Amino acid sequence: MEEACFEQVEHWVFDLDNTLYPPDAMLFDLIEPRMIAWMTNALCITADEADRLRLHYWRTYGATIAGLIAEHAIDPASYLAEVYDICFDALRPDPGLRAAIAQLPGRKIIYTNACVPYAERVVTARGLAGVFDGIYGVEHAGYLTKPDRAAYEAVFAKDVIDPTRAAMFDDDPRNLVAPHAMGMRTIHVSPTAEPAAHVHHHTDDLVEFLDRISVALSGSNAVQGATK
Repeated sequence: MEEACFEQVEHWVFDLDNTLYPPDAMLFDLIEPRMIAWMTNALCITADEADRLRLHYWRTYGATIAGLIAEHAIDPASYLAEVYDICFDALRPDPGLRAAIAQLPGRKIIYTNACVPYAERVVTARGLAGVFDGIYGVEHAGYLTKPDRAAYEAVFAKDVIDPTRAAMFDDDPRNLVAPHAMGMRTIHVSPTAEPAAHVHHHTDDLVEFLDRISVALSGSNAVQGATK
């Protein structure tokens, strides 16, 4: 890894689901039935139709909630409170991830298409409380969602982030298109690589990747100090 890729980074932006915990935790196996149940009741449709719409809205809008707002004018607060009220027993603290994130220089934030209360519970379950300088959810983007560029712009404005001095980590390659266009370093975190022009890096081991960044940056700083 070339340290030049990250030596200008001052803001580290992390997605939440399947990024800060492994996909095999399968939290969405708990969330998706709650989405279907909520949609069945709120839209007065069958469970099969709700499941079809859930997937359609995710593919079309990037998040089910975005489609529900756009096409049904739902109350997002009610939806979020119900859908993300799940058990977190599948998650375990990860001291290695905590140390890897903590040693990054600069400001660290989470930006998720989910809501902040849910994100805070995930962070606590993963043993990451106190590591991040800010947690932003769909509510901070006016219920716009990734991959809509306007959603990133809203959140980055709130945290005063200069995208040209920032890096974005996400498990969904679609969510790296706008960050790339805005000048961010982009890292796809997933067991499987999906090469694309808007993806600078891929990793299937976030801890190892962050440790390599820190080592590279430490070496770069040492060289700079020796030349002064």
